[in-house]
Amino acid sequence: MENIIDYIRSELFKASDEAYLKFQGSLIPGDSSSQMLGVRTPFLRSFAKILLKRPDAGTFLSSLPHTYFEENQLHAFMISEMKDYRECIEALEAFLPYVDNWATCDQMTPRLFKKNRPDLTKQIDRWIASERVFTKRFGVKTAMAEFLDDDFDPIFLEKIANIKDDDYYVVMVCAWYFATALAKQYPVTIKYLEDKKLTPEVHKKTIQKACESFRITEAQKAYLKTLK
Repeated sequence: MENIIDYIRSELFKASDEAYLKFQGSLIPGDSSSQMLGVRTPFLRSFAKILLKRPDAGTFLSSLPHTYFEENQLHAFMISEMKDYRECIEALEAFLPYVDNWATCDQMTPRLFKKNRPDLTKQIDRWIASERVFTKRFGVKTAMAEFLDDDFDPIFLEKIANIKDDDYYVVMVCAWYFATALAKQYPVTIKYLEDKKLTPEVHKKTIQKACESFRITEAQKAYLKTLK
């Protein structure tokens, strides 16, 4: 069997698209075009599932840091498809320190999180307490994805309101979280804006995002504008 690293790079280079590379490069600051190949996400998602079936998948997952953006994307999608929760958490702990952009962070969505709520709560606490920007962002994004619907837990509103970090990517994910919480859990969430519990920047961006949302009523939007 061909070395998995060589195999992956060969397939990525074959799937690269120069026009898409230019478009993609404009969306993801921090990654130079020399580190990106311009491979579309649907291909990467499908390829990740194929790679997970290989006996040497662990060789790729342990070969950190990766060279190309698309290798990081593959890594994120492979983690998202893992079937064993403990293996998934261990893989995340190894990979999160190397995540350096919003796309890799936000597109990493492990399916089995929904079946492991008690421990996941502890993991989110650790992630949002991290000094690393994208580890913290991943923690907030996970709380938003997993604990705003049937398993709504208002404790995360308090925890995320207490994040004091002026990094752009942290501010934006916190605002995204609270705007989504307004759409899904309005009566509890609105109090955080009424009582000015968020940092000024998160408060401002939350209102902006909520007012742009189709899930917020016109009456709610009008009231939110009075809280600016």
